[in-house]
Amino acid sequence: MTDTFALDTDELGALPIINAFCDRLGLDRLLETFVGHDDVRLKLAPSTALGVVVRNLLISRRPIYALGEWAEMFDPGLLGLSGDDVELLNDDRVGRSLSRLFDADRASLLTRVVLDAITHFDIDVSQLHNDSTTVTFAGSYAAADGRARGGKATPAVVLGHNKDHRPDLKQLVFILTVSADGAVPIAHRVVDGNTNHDVTHIDTWDGLVALTGRADFLYIADSKLATRSNMGHIAERGGRFVAVLPASRKEDGAFRDWIVEHTPTWTEALRRPARRADDPGEVWHTTPAPWPSSEGHRIVWVRSSSKIGRDANARHDRIARGIAALDALNQRLSSPRCRIKTLMAAEQAATAALTKAGAARWVTFEVAAEQVETFRQEKRGRPGANTRYRKTVRTHLSIRWATDEDRIARDAASDGCFPLISNDRLLDDAGLLVAYKYQPHLEKRHAQLKGTQLVAPMFLRDPARIEALLCCHFLALLVQALIERHLRTAMADASLNQISLYPEDRGCTTPTTARILEIFTGLARHHLYDAHGQLVQTFHPELTDLQRQVLDLLDIPETVYTPAR
Repeated sequence: MTDTFALDTDELGALPIINAFCDRLGLDRLLETFVGHDDVRLKLAPSTALGVVVRNLLISRRPIYALGEWAEMFDPGLLGLSGDDVELLNDDRVGRSLSRLFDADRASLLTRVVLDAITHFDIDVSQLHNDSTTVTFAGSYAAADGRARGGKATPAVVLGHNKDHRPDLKQLVFILTVSADGAVPIAHRVVDGNTNHDVTHIDTWDGLVALTGRADFLYIADSKLATRSNMGHIAERGGRFVAVLPASRKEDGAFRDWIVEHTPTWTEALRRPARRADDPGEVWHTTPAPWPSSEGHRIVWVRSSSKIGRDANARHDRIARGIAALDALNQRLSSPRCRIKTLMAAEQAATAALTKAGAARWVTFEVAAEQVETFRQEKRGRPGANTRYRKTVRTHLSIRWATDEDRIARDAASDGCFPLISNDRLLDDAGLLVAYKYQPHLEKRHAQLKGTQLVAPMFLRDPARIEALLCCHFLALLVQALIERHLRTAMADASLNQISLYPEDRGCTTPTTARILEIFTGLARHHLYDAHGQLVQTFHPELTDLQRQVLDLLDIPETVYTPAR
């Protein structure tokens, strides 16, 4: 009789790498401390379920109801599970674990996690960047109205200004702060979906002061920060800030009028080579404003060489769309069936057309009314000497337009310019610009939240569980950023300009965590059993040179995949 064998396969993937960084953070230990297994009726520790959620967000982002199916593919030990625990990962049990995370002291948990990350990875927190994004939901979410749970307010999923351009859908606002050292997430908040972003900065800044134990860090955000109350709160408490001055401020218009008649002294502050060989590089110049803000804060104007062309093209396109809209309106007015019969109605239609095109600033118009007489026989038949005619007088409306060349020339004088406002007196103008230019790295974290981690759709209805899941998303972003920062720092220390992470051995100069983890996809460990269920042999994965190089740069031993024999 021929013996039969069975082969059991456990996928490893990138879990050993994720576990290495979770261990350095002490993440599983902290989850166990703050979301303890204190209920004997729970067959699976909530901290264990939450650890699986975080790892899933980092690798493949499966919905909660499919978490057990996803976990079955992997070596359960890498997920902190035993073989029998995998079957316990259903949506109800994971959902209750998320509820316990919401009920726990999340503020203390996240403080410990972030402070341990700052200490262990030596993260510089002297410059912090803040921005918010919207998390969009499909459905009514009637229960997510901000009601309290256990004395804690839950976020209200409501309509608001949607940054995903979906004003028809409800949302939450996710506020994230990262360091300028690797864009490592430092703090996050979840607020109601209809919250104005300009009122979030005081609470955010106060929380960062409590977290870091200092107030002198440079706090950088978008134009929503530049309100009198926000800037005054930070400045009065010894803080420093940088923000874009809103175009609605009088100081903005005053400088744009001033620059028409004056020539400021522009100083080159930053230069960046072009991404394509045939394109020119981008250059930024700075100049101090002739006067400070009304609050006495410093204003620095920046002129971008690429933005000059973009502003000119945008203005030209708007003017062209406005003129085309007026031409289309003239065609309507010439039709006898047009319902616009009065001068006022025609003026309102023309104004609306220019406003929609964004060209009202540069295109002027007037409505002309011409009386057109027409004659028609009173009765049918061939006209003769005694035929009587009825005169009809109709008012024909038309739009005559012109471009305001003086206004266009005045606006062109400040093309490519935007103002920064700050109370910092230590950095020079170029330093302020360089600090602000790091802001897009924060936007990349938002892109990872919505792209790599697929924050929506959530398939959750309970607002407490939604906020807890967003907390898990933050932890996943933190681990993701630490992996990315560690590898890039190691490349710089080793004088490596790139590593061959892309197909066909193409080089990658700025590796992302998603791409780093992707090259480990498919690694598995195989166990061969005989007919009696006895283990015959274990086959460990064979690592490629690229995988070994990445592990070496991440300071992770190869034995996490191929244990020493």
